[in-house]
Amino acid sequence: MARPRTISDDVVIDAAPELLYTLISDPVHMSRWSPENTGATTRRPGPAEVGDRFVGTNKRGAVSWVTESVVTAAEPGVRFAFQVQGWGVRSPSLRVANASWEYRFEPVAGGTKVTETWTDDRPWPDVVANLADRVLTRGSTFADFQRRNIRTTLDRLKSDVESSPSA
Repeated sequence: MARPRTISDDVVIDAAPELLYTLISDPVHMSRWSPENTGATTRRPGPAEVGDRFVGTNKRGAVSWVTESVVTAAEPGVRFAFQVQGWGVRSPSLRVANASWEYRFEPVAGGTKVTETWTDDRPWPDVVANLADRVLTRGSTFADFQRRNIRTTLDRLKSDVESSPSA
């Protein structure tokens, strides 16, 4: 069975697209919302620009890993995207296509619709990916796993932003 390669979900947040873009496009903030990301290191503070690289630290249960990503889109208030290109236990020394992430910001009644999209960039055959997914996620496919992670991230982002006095 072919695996789903792209998963996305959205939420409406009572805040301006520019504010949400500023938060999301600075990778050091992601650990506030993501169920797996525990931090990020960037070369300079503030929103990332196309071509910028950042290193993310992640944890799932007792397993920790490090990724290196490159920013592929940075359109303030509209779109932010990056591609995970490196992976490792202590450093992102293994250069391998992993995943792409995209955030879109659309003004709507009641605020901004934020859409988060994950794309599976692994060049593996579906049968290998499906087997690896079930081991790495303890029983589900990465598509199902990421569907839950995206929902959690968006819900936490909404709660964080809407409970902040600066929203």
